[in-house]
Amino acid sequence: MYSLHLSTEQLEFRDMIRDFVAQEIKPVAIKSERLEPFEQPLLVDLMDKASQMGLRTMALSEDNGGAGADNLTSCIVAEELAVGDVDIAAVLAETSALSHVLFDQLMTPAQCERFLPAFTSDDRFHLAYASREPEADTRIGVAYHQKRTEGAIATKAARGPNGDWVINGAKSAVANGPIAKLFIVSAQADVGGKTGTHLFVVPADAAGLAVREIPQAKRAFHGIGGDLTLSNCRVPADNLLKGGSALDAGRVTDSAINLGIGRAAYEAALDYAGIRVQGGKRIVEHQATATKLADIAISLDVARNSVWRAAYAADHPDAISDRSLPDLPLAAMARVFTSTAVYRAAKDAAELFGAMGVMRDMPLQKYIHDAYICLRAGDGNADAKLRIAETLAGVRPA
Repeated sequence: MYSLHLSTEQLEFRDMIRDFVAQEIKPVAIKSERLEPFEQPLLVDLMDKASQMGLRTMALSEDNGGAGADNLTSCIVAEELAVGDVDIAAVLAETSALSHVLFDQLMTPAQCERFLPAFTSDDRFHLAYASREPEADTRIGVAYHQKRTEGAIATKAARGPNGDWVINGAKSAVANGPIAKLFIVSAQADVGGKTGTHLFVVPADAAGLAVREIPQAKRAFHGIGGDLTLSNCRVPADNLLKGGSALDAGRVTDSAINLGIGRAAYEAALDYAGIRVQGGKRIVEHQATATKLADIAISLDVARNSVWRAAYAADHPDAISDRSLPDLPLAAMARVFTSTAVYRAAKDAAELFGAMGVMRDMPLQKYIHDAYICLRAGDGNADAKLRIAETLAGVRPA
């Protein structure tokens, strides 16, 4: 099992980011004039500072210029950032995770030589994975205990006259889309006489690529997102990635970000309960308030244990093979439990504020909204539970 004693580096990362959040992110993120409008732009300047601290390249290997952080460390960082602002946490976590997969695993040395220097030297160089087809938005539920077939990818890549790839299609709900400078795009292509799904590197300035930002009110995930249109989008022949046809969309850091939202709500409620006086004493001294705070603290701590356990399993697959940990989809289980616990925690925390808890210029209404998105992000908890159930029944692998 993972050690409850964090390493010196993990503690340093946590404390550094906690100070950064308290001193710089939170004072800006929860200003009443920022909370009241329905559209809340990304705090780009603060993201630049976070990038300069190495948080954009956390998971990238040290050989390629990153910190080489494992999943547990990335979860610790994501939680701390989300306490300050969930959108900053989501954008940086997405780029960090994709940088490790792209530069450390999928790219050839020649491809790294072309793209890596620009990525590591530019604090605003973000990455995005464009895989979801617009038709996927109409899919409802999981075909439980039925043969699962992947829908045909409508996006196509074909060889041009000079050997370049010409990509045509569309992608929806692409996290980081409007700010990404490099996309990983999945498309159907004939490679070596076999047609299948392949991944292509597409720069944001490629001719034929257009990105439309999704308004915040219509976005079912944290951070920033956009819809992509590829119309005769040309990329060099060497932009084909040899290492895979799909990327794992279920990351443990997503649950850690959810946890950060719950912690922010809890910490706000705890501070308020310590200064609000009713009936001649602080409300934290009233049993009903104290019990509610205790319930929130318990649920968040148990949620953190589930996240760290899943992160440890991702970092140490041998713990599953030697039966130290159960062969179950621990990341999905952590996501379901954490999102449910955080939503309940945010609502309970808001109740302690009375009517102020629902006012638009107060942070609690934002925490409830952010926590609700956690429940609905991706395919939602209902689908995740069915996939977990199929694993329990032996129908699907963990």
